[in-house]
Amino acid sequence: MSTTGILIALGLTIFAGLSTGIGGLIVLLFKKPNPKALSVSLGLSAGVMVYISFVELLSESNKQLVADYGTGTGGWLSLAAFFGGIFLIAIIDNLIPIQENPHEYSGSEGLDYSGLKGDQRLFRVGVFTALIIAIHNFPEGMATFISAIQDPSLGIAVAIAVAIHNVPEGISVAIPVYSATGSRMKALGWSIISGLGEPLGAVIAYLIIMPILSDALFGILYAVIAGIMVYISFDELLPTAREYGEHHLTIYGLIAGMIIMAVSLQLLM
Repeated sequence: MSTTGILIALGLTIFAGLSTGIGGLIVLLFKKPNPKALSVSLGLSAGVMVYISFVELLSESNKQLVADYGTGTGGWLSLAAFFGGIFLIAIIDNLIPIQENPHEYSGSEGLDYSGLKGDQRLFRVGVFTALIIAIHNFPEGMATFISAIQDPSLGIAVAIAVAIHNVPEGISVAIPVYSATGSRMKALGWSIISGLGEPLGAVIAYLIIMPILSDALFGILYAVIAGIMVYISFDELLPTAREYGEHHLTIYGLIAGMIIMAVSLQLLM
């Protein structure tokens, strides 16, 4: 793997992770995000992730593992890795108490902290949310990095999808911090910090996984990444999108995301 390829993969992961800062900027510029726009964007991100997972990643995983281990063993390995990815991110998600989990949104009205300036408990909520998001984003960073290493065009698609879904996470950090302190810089700073788990995940992937990479390991990792993204889409993105806006807006965003991804991949072939 060339140095340029590694730097591109790392750059895509940094872009995806630090897009939480966009959420911070939205809060600072508009105070309260547009629920319908968030609903569509989250649905779009889910559409991209689901399409990539089933059409590209799982298919590529199966192909590489079958080539190495045969139809029977390779197919079962791909399925095991896919559901293993789902269980991995589910365990991480369930280790976080529901009341502290930034992914357990209660709709746009749940993000309204106006009139609570100076409340240090609220400030702690924002900081704790930032740290939890950073931990939760760790496997996403590994997924983005590994995808980009193997296929830069696929890595770009994954990075964009992750970046879109990181925006509301930045919002969930920035609103309580800004409301509690009145400081725009603190709100933006903590929203950016919350995205650092992704580039950290990329660095760990480079140090630990890169030295032992093989076609078979790529096949397993592709399936694991697919499982992670499917879980995030169904457990986080789609439910949150429906909370923010109308049901049909979420579906329109989901379909649009699939179409955009399908056309993009076809053009890159």
